[in-house]
Amino acid sequence: MRTTIVALVAAGVPLLFAGQTAGGSAACPANLANGIKGLGGASQLITVEAARYQTTAATLRLWERWRTCWVAVDGPWTARVGRNGLADRRREGDGTTPAGVFTIGRVMYGNAPNPGVRYRFRRLVCGDWWNEDPRSPTYNTFQHVRCGTRPPFRTTTPGLWQEKRAYHHFAVIEFNMRPIVPGRGSGIFLHAQTGNSTNGCVSLRLPRLIAVLKWLDPAKKPRIAIGTRASLTR
Repeated sequence: MRTTIVALVAAGVPLLFAGQTAGGSAACPANLANGIKGLGGASQLITVEAARYQTTAATLRLWERWRTCWVAVDGPWTARVGRNGLADRRREGDGTTPAGVFTIGRVMYGNAPNPGVRYRFRRLVCGDWWNEDPRSPTYNTFQHVRCGTRPPFRTTTPGLWQEKRAYHHFAVIEFNMRPIVPGRGSGIFLHAQTGNSTNGCVSLRLPRLIAVLKWLDPAKKPRIAIGTRASLTR
């Protein structure tokens, strides 16, 4: 991670943006993060910016809030998105990554040991699933069943513990939660790259992914914003 801004802030050095004077105020820098609305009380932000909706690649950046403005702290890195691009109205199984601003789930998961994240972490074991069955009352939630038994919901993808590469570690992107709408989509994660696109998640190369997961701090109420520049700032 870049440490310049963080080190200056920690040392109590005031940061001045272009057009700002000591003791005065000015508009925030013209960047993507400062143009996004609906970030609530977040002070950490991940942006996943695609050039267009019909793409499988995007640019991922990390931001932190300094006073009332967002400043970049790392990136850009190339991320992969859905095999059918992005969508404002995603549906279960359509191969798109949902566009919008989302929170990060309270628990991170992984087939590998906890790399040192600040979130509660669950090491995956046999019988761990993400329920992707719209007809099930536990749709779009983590579920554990006894290893070797059939889950009480329809499955079309392997169990979480069986996806060793993609789910080396992952964070949950809270799409279609609170409330959960049957059929709108499920299991949207920030996980490790295994190829050129995903089924709807966002993926990063594993070393970058681990760095991001360790950077995320639940006390800072992080958000992830996914879309084109136009869709994110409209």
